[in-house]
Amino acid sequence: MAMKQMEDVHGFQPFIEIMDSTLRDGEQTSGVSFLPHEKLMIARMLLRDLNVDRIEVGSARVSEGEKEAVKMICRYARQIDRLDSVEVLGFVDGHVSVDWVESAGCKTLNLLAKGSLKHCREQLRKTPEEHISDIREEVAYAHSKGIKVNLYLEDWSGGMKDSPEYVYQLMDALIDTPVRRFMLPDTLGIMNPLQVIEFFRKMNRRYPDAHFDFHAHNDYDLAVSNSLAAALCGVRGLHVTVNGLGERCGNAPLSSVQVILKDHFHAKTNINEERLNDISRLVESYSGIAIAPNQPIIGDNVFTQVAGVHADGDNKGGLYHNALVPERFGRKREYAMGKTSGRANIARNLKELGLELTPEQTQRVTKRITELGDRKEVVTQDDLPFIVSDVLKHDVAEDRVKLVGYQVSLAYGLKPLANVKVEVNGMQYEGHSSGDGQYDAFVKAVRKIYKEYLDRTFPLLENYAVTIPPGGRTDALVQTVITWRKDDGRLMRTRGLDADQTEAAIKATIKMLNMIEAEVSHPVA
Repeated sequence: MAMKQMEDVHGFQPFIEIMDSTLRDGEQTSGVSFLPHEKLMIARMLLRDLNVDRIEVGSARVSEGEKEAVKMICRYARQIDRLDSVEVLGFVDGHVSVDWVESAGCKTLNLLAKGSLKHCREQLRKTPEEHISDIREEVAYAHSKGIKVNLYLEDWSGGMKDSPEYVYQLMDALIDTPVRRFMLPDTLGIMNPLQVIEFFRKMNRRYPDAHFDFHAHNDYDLAVSNSLAAALCGVRGLHVTVNGLGERCGNAPLSSVQVILKDHFHAKTNINEERLNDISRLVESYSGIAIAPNQPIIGDNVFTQVAGVHADGDNKGGLYHNALVPERFGRKREYAMGKTSGRANIARNLKELGLELTPEQTQRVTKRITELGDRKEVVTQDDLPFIVSDVLKHDVAEDRVKLVGYQVSLAYGLKPLANVKVEVNGMQYEGHSSGDGQYDAFVKAVRKIYKEYLDRTFPLLENYAVTIPPGGRTDALVQTVITWRKDDGRLMRTRGLDADQTEAAIKATIKMLNMIEAEVSHPVA
């Protein structure tokens, strides 16, 4: 049976439906609560940009804020003809959930039933027959209202382990109802892949025509493995969340499930992989839950080589590349530098930047980077020009925009002031402004120069992040990463490295201005 399924996976490329539950199950992460407009922005990106098949956007009866969010999402989904892709969790509660879903403008109810005898008896205090009767009545009522129903069998994994006869009794009684999908969760995250295979084989043998979804939890760090085991056994849909959000240890991450389905199982999905990183960053921002740097696919470090032997191997034919090329996800490979980098890594970064150094200069830069690595500094390609300048004490590139001088002042009770002189394509200009902070005053002064003297604008600041090296030493370098949004909506990031935070931000800004000048001088056709 397993061999036949594997042949199907590789020979016929089965289609797997992806249901994202970030806005419902993901919001159960401790400390995470999305505002209605944040839910709408996440839903828009999931449906429009990621092309997720379905999204579960909330739970019935929770709050007025929840209903407002569901209404907003449903209005948007209706506009793009994706209303059938929006689902809401509801309960066997005498039609209250059905009416709630209908009033919110949603057309699909994910009805929560009990998938184990233990939950049925101890939580509901009902017999299986009573629970089945209640479910059938709820499904019939929803059907009469034009609401489609998918059925969760909560604690299905526990039911298959301890009371499989109850699970079969439930399924036998409901298989002839209008339920579209039977969604089988590992509610407590207790299963391993071998059990998933065993239980799905049993379900498929008894109900070969049923549409089964699998909903994994990550308590044993097996959510992805269990999801793929379910796919191997012919499951038609998998439930995921962005960044693996979810209660306790979370759910199966969308990014990991997608790429493994495609690369290892040759399965088809509708997911647009180029936007996986974008949705992860959006959810990271709204949730406040940081993505681990080594998180597969979406972590900051996953496409960053540090070891010098790796850079050397890539120089000699991409020896350390795999199918997870960064361009696939709208990213690029970086060669970060640290104490294990070696000359090959640093030479590759210098070459990509167009910097030509003598062997003696390269050795001095390598020594400096090794020293930073010993202090646990993060050094990337964008930082390298600043390291070079710091070491060699002179500019190594002809910049079109140069900072001639600046002065920023900070006084109690007064707005910070900045006086700035910059050189743009050989001409010097001065400007001054106040701001909400020293850096804000600096940027406003530069914007004033560009507007008054050059009749131009430059990208808006989208995000500003500062990394302070461990130890808090006053002579330690500070890395400032600034994200800018261009007029066409594209994002660009620049970094500055300095002992002073404001100086680091200013360097990042000057770098951005040089990138803009380069585009103006050499526009892309």
